[in-house]
Amino acid sequence: MPELFGENTPRLGFGCMRLPLLEAGRPDSFDFAAIEALFDAFLDQGFHYFDTAYTYHGYEGEKAVRRALVERHPRESFQLATKLPLRDFTGAEDMERIFAEQLENCGVEFFDAYLLHNMGHNVYEKCRAHDAFRFVNRKKELGQIRTVGMSFHDTPDFLDTVLGEYGDGIDFVQLQINYVDMDQPGVRGEDCLRIADKHGKPVLVMEPCKGGTLTNLPGEAHALMKAHAPDASPASWAMRFAAGQPGVFCVLSGMNSMEQVLDNCRTLADFSPLSQEETEIIRRVVGIINEKTAVPCTGCEYCTHDCPKKIAIPQYFSVYNSIMRTTGSFSSQYWYYANIALSGHGKAGECVRCGRCEQACPQHLPIRDYLAQVAEKFENGGFCPTRVK
Repeated sequence: MPELFGENTPRLGFGCMRLPLLEAGRPDSFDFAAIEALFDAFLDQGFHYFDTAYTYHGYEGEKAVRRALVERHPRESFQLATKLPLRDFTGAEDMERIFAEQLENCGVEFFDAYLLHNMGHNVYEKCRAHDAFRFVNRKKELGQIRTVGMSFHDTPDFLDTVLGEYGDGIDFVQLQINYVDMDQPGVRGEDCLRIADKHGKPVLVMEPCKGGTLTNLPGEAHALMKAHAPDASPASWAMRFAAGQPGVFCVLSGMNSMEQVLDNCRTLADFSPLSQEETEIIRRVVGIINEKTAVPCTGCEYCTHDCPKKIAIPQYFSVYNSIMRTTGSFSSQYWYYANIALSGHGKAGECVRCGRCEQACPQHLPIRDYLAQVAEKFENGGFCPTRVK
């Protein structure tokens, strides 16, 4: 099996944040028959990097990967990455406990990659105070970690600060890179790539399809792509864009259907960067998307973990974006919203503006303000035929 940064390392990784479920709304209701088929197909296509985390799927994601992957395939046939939850640990002893639990959860003796999860201003001082950087490197010295990484959702200047202070102990950075977010104020993907290059850090891409939103494009944007390459999926354009960025050695994709697995494998098995003409098409697509997208949410659900009202924030934003793109489909979107609200979730208008969601949001979105807009649309009249009771 190639080294993580070897010349022959495939450019595709399997992201395990959105695994297939048997029951919507239950993050631990894994459809193991589907998951195992997807993992097997991915391996059969010659790819082998799997990325999970302690917090995924309601803290059950690592165990699912153990059952679907680790217990069914030789350890040398795959690479496994997981992450230290920076929001969850309280001190050195807690980091030890979590790491031991992760080894058990995953059923392995070492991790090919282990990342500091969602590094940002809100956790940096805690990481420094409890020496989290040294902790992961001690595990590397002990052979329990092969490579140390850092997943990052913050400003380029802050990335420069972290790598300047602790870059010697970080082998690679995991960045959100997609064609919409290259110059978006909350992400600034292009500047983050530049900082990673400045510090000599290879880049592993997350969110190349922006939580799946770049697979469901406005009609006129999709038409531009189809006119140029009739058989190419919107996802393949996004994956090629991300993989072609300087310094990128691997692109993660959260795949939950066989069609997605096979499409991504085809795209990156024989990878070719976007041509100048295709790059111009992407530029035009970005313009269309920016005009049509009301809330640039990726659906990661970090915002929901501590919500005192259990508001289904990403789901509400999804139906809101849909209605804002195509007002003619309002009635169906209204019922989507109503069904979510009636399934044990607080309505958007019940937000108490505590701000916990915004502190957790990797995109740094003004979630409280967006929720007020959603409530106005779906609860307070607007397009609503009736109000959600």
